[in-house]
Amino acid sequence: MKKLYPITLSRALSRALSSSSSSASAQSTAFPLKHVTKGNFESALAELRRHVAAADFVAIDLEMSGVTSAPWRESFEFDRSDVRYLKVKDSAEKFAVVQFGVCPFRWDSSKLSFIAHPHNFYVFPRQEVSIDGPSYEFLWQTTSIEFLAKYQFDFNACIREGISYLSRGQEKEALRRLSIAYEDELSDTWCNMKEVKDIPINRMADVLFAERIKNRFSEWRDGLLQDRNGGSQLQWNSNDSKQQFQTVFFKMRPALNLTGFTSHQFRLIQLVINKHFKDLSYVRVNGDDLCSQQLVVYTESKDDKVLLMKEVKDENRRVAEMKIQAAIGFRHVIDLLSSEQKLIVGHNCFLDIAHVYSKFIGPLPSAAEEFVSSVNKYFPHIVDTKILLNANHVLQQRMKKSSTSLSSAFALLCPQISVSAKSTGLTFQQCVQVEVQVDDMRSSNWDSGAKHEAGYDAFMTGCIFVQACSYLGIDFKLHSPSENLAHNEKLCKHVNHLYLSWINGDIIDLSTGNKVAESFGTNYFKKKYPNILFENIVLIWGFPSKIKAREITESICKVFGLTSVTSVYHLDETAVFVQFSKPEFVSDFLLLKETLEKSDGPISVLHPLAKLLEGENTHAGNYETYKEICSSPISKVLFANQAEAVGIKWKREAVEPKIAVERKEHTSFWEENAVNNSTKSSEKSKQGKVHNAKKDMLCGNYEIIDSLNAAEVNQIRTNNL
Repeated sequence: MKKLYPITLSRALSRALSSSSSSASAQSTAFPLKHVTKGNFESALAELRRHVAAADFVAIDLEMSGVTSAPWRESFEFDRSDVRYLKVKDSAEKFAVVQFGVCPFRWDSSKLSFIAHPHNFYVFPRQEVSIDGPSYEFLWQTTSIEFLAKYQFDFNACIREGISYLSRGQEKEALRRLSIAYEDELSDTWCNMKEVKDIPINRMADVLFAERIKNRFSEWRDGLLQDRNGGSQLQWNSNDSKQQFQTVFFKMRPALNLTGFTSHQFRLIQLVINKHFKDLSYVRVNGDDLCSQQLVVYTESKDDKVLLMKEVKDENRRVAEMKIQAAIGFRHVIDLLSSEQKLIVGHNCFLDIAHVYSKFIGPLPSAAEEFVSSVNKYFPHIVDTKILLNANHVLQQRMKKSSTSLSSAFALLCPQISVSAKSTGLTFQQCVQVEVQVDDMRSSNWDSGAKHEAGYDAFMTGCIFVQACSYLGIDFKLHSPSENLAHNEKLCKHVNHLYLSWINGDIIDLSTGNKVAESFGTNYFKKKYPNILFENIVLIWGFPSKIKAREITESICKVFGLTSVTSVYHLDETAVFVQFSKPEFVSDFLLLKETLEKSDGPISVLHPLAKLLEGENTHAGNYETYKEICSSPISKVLFANQAEAVGIKWKREAVEPKIAVERKEHTSFWEENAVNNSTKSSEKSKQGKVHNAKKDMLCGNYEIIDSLNAAEVNQIRTNNL
């Protein structure tokens, strides 16, 4: 599955895993993959339990219905780590997992090979039990649909045969509601014995129906009393009403099974029973097949009636608990991986882990630190193969700094499997051998399938991992089945390190919640991206659409100085980040904007910021404002609309007192500097004009700064865009 940035899909496998004695003409078979739907889930789960218990590690991969709910929610280099987590959180909460790949790998010392058991689970969030709120909803991203369709994803199998699930949180809530309902003696959830108000029956049809039902029940009960040995009441079923009234035994008591009535008629039946029959009870029994059974049961006494109600409640609770257990569905796989405490291997898998938590554990925490702490309790050993590929210099050199996408890494590290290695001409050390086993068939010689599936990607991820371990110096020939691979001294320093943001090179340690820096990754990203100082950033949105980044830079520099802006970055067409050279410029800009907007009359067209503030829809805030907007579950396509929907605006009341103080301080400071600057050189005099102009802007004396000549403007454009 492509992650938060585009990746090149893997080419299909083309050659068999062959030993040194295999001939080029060896017969090959299709790539073996265990496809699992709700029809074969129980048997596949039992088999998977054995494979996971014996595995040295388990590789996983997910296919999702989408990645980003709005363009501005994509990953940017200006995203701080806490904001990056909020974007991942939004993605995991809004999109569904439609396929889950699980591939246990076990080292076979007799064959000196890993045995892989790839499983491809179709998953669909079908609501099997009643939970507060509407039915499950999730987003589909058109690019993701096209991506899946390109690789022949079976949408029918997913939707019709996909395995449903309950998270641990949902299961706990369902059981809580079940317990409350069970303890409520008046609840009609169990047996529909809640007293129905004796409302008048005015409609003639209802009057006739109630009278007919009363006579039927009287006839049936009288028959029971007259012939306790049975017989006469059973003959009553032979009339034309036998489809609606059928004599049965319920909990060792004679009863009438009622069918073919509407909900309104059942209510009238309940009214008749409560009003006219003390020895008859109306009950509703929930069946194992999700169908309820409506019964009228004869009871010998008041105590017998109380006992009947308890038996009905207990039976309904048992059935409800069974439904909840059945609805857990695919989460049994996640519980298995958690309980076995195996090493989990993924590729650029922070989003995958967020999906696992959101779908199968509970609501995602609001902060990354809390999230990683909780994840570590369930999965104490996680390895990201992308970390391994970027943390090892030798491995990177052998890959010739190729892309570390799943497909590229697989082609380069597994040349005996992937056709992609044919044209590379690369010479690698002897690769670790891998065989695939599905059911009772083991194969080391196959052709690849053309599909891009989660089970296949999980297999590729595991293959990359074992080859990377080999380059790290791990000799699997010396590996003992009792050894926990996660504790290997050559691997353990990379365990639980995940890319929180690949684009920024942010790595987070799931064991501690702290950000970590790896030497290679850090140097790489420092070369690629400039130094970002988040406290120096102003977020501006809602400005006129015709204004460009260069014009924004020039207008701000005319007020705050030639070198005041270091960079301008577009989130989308409606919003930009402006990074200042000094953090104090952030508050200065926000105060100036507020002053201009509060002044009487329109802003002078001669003011440098007039074009930016044109239309009076321009808003601004610091980086924390950006974080607040990103934390909202709302996702509008345009950022300006998002900010408006969230209700974020520059709050004038909060800054009014500060404006007065700041204005006085700025005025005093710049007046003093104006005197000093009058005796300085012409170059410093030019700089003094810029600063004095800044004072004029804050004080409301607006004029164009003529001293910025064309050369200076060109320098601004060169340095800041």
